[in-house]
Amino acid sequence: MNFFDIQDKVILVTGALGLIGKEISCGFLSQGAKVVLADLNESAIPGVQADLESRYPADRFLVLPLDITREESIGHCISNIISAFGRIDVLINNAAIDAKFDKENSSNINPSRFEHYPIDLLRRSVEVNLTGTVLITQHVCRQMLAQGQGNIINVASTYSLVAPNQSLYDFGEGIKNFKPIDYIATKSFIPNFTRYIATFYSKDNIRCNAIVPHGIYNQHDEKFLVNFSKMSPLGRMCERGELNGPFTFLASEASSYMTGSVLVVDGGWTAW
Repeated sequence: MNFFDIQDKVILVTGALGLIGKEISCGFLSQGAKVVLADLNESAIPGVQADLESRYPADRFLVLPLDITREESIGHCISNIISAFGRIDVLINNAAIDAKFDKENSSNINPSRFEHYPIDLLRRSVEVNLTGTVLITQHVCRQMLAQGQGNIINVASTYSLVAPNQSLYDFGEGIKNFKPIDYIATKSFIPNFTRYIATFYSKDNIRCNAIVPHGIYNQHDEKFLVNFSKMSPLGRMCERGELNGPFTFLASEASSYMTGSVLVVDGGWTAW
């Protein structure tokens, strides 16, 4: 028996058109799973749909719009999944707002220190990263209870375990950059939310674990890479493909005796 087999499992990935979401969704598809890629970015859906159709059978996946902060959007998404596949075996709570320091996203970062950080940005992150995660999990749990089984994987962060070392974001140019409080505050909720769901549904054949990725390489600036390599025991960032193994493990029966656990995949970042 291949305990890591996820053939025909129906896996819902939120935030599926982002860096981690796209990688693990394609990884699941390559292993024979049926994957629902759900994301707020509706304009990107046609391009992703066409790309996936060129690589995978069209009856193995759905690409759907999803706003996890709106119950109507969640309900519509789940209805489409049940119509197509009849069940949801695995929910991966990946959708989140994050201030990223790669070349693609760094221009969107608010540079304010903590004492001046706009409280509206904190409220926005709470609405998505915390409230939205609770909402989508509530709705999917109803479906999992109806079908008699389920598996939930929450995506946390090293910053849900330790504080950010702000010197990582100091590139020596006389301009201070900071990892903002909104991400740390909202991601810190994930490990205990995982334990709550795991113990609440322990008698209902629903498991819940969390995964802690960190430092996924995405064309980062050389100065960031130099700082990161000094602080990481493995001396480098994570390649996105290195996430497929840990996510497959938690999505499969290989992790059948795990619930309420936090699996750290951080190159040793939180080890010192």
